Amino acid sequence: MEIEMQDLEQTIRERAYQLWTEGGYQEGLAEAHWLEAQREILSEPLVSSAPAIAAKPKTRAPRKQKR
Repeated sequence: MEIEMQDLEQTIRERAYQLWTEGGYQEGLAEAHWLEAQREILSEPLVSSAPAIAAKPKTRAPRKQKR
């Protein structure tokens, strides 16, 4: 799943706003809220709707026979 830059920025903006409201609307913390929101959003695991690709079994080279 590919997140478009605008969607990512909007998601971060909304989370930063939540942090601001949860923090009691304190002024002067916009950058801290943005960075915290960015860290949270970017650390979330991406969930893909694509089916998992089965791992290809490893093959070994044929062994030389002892003489």
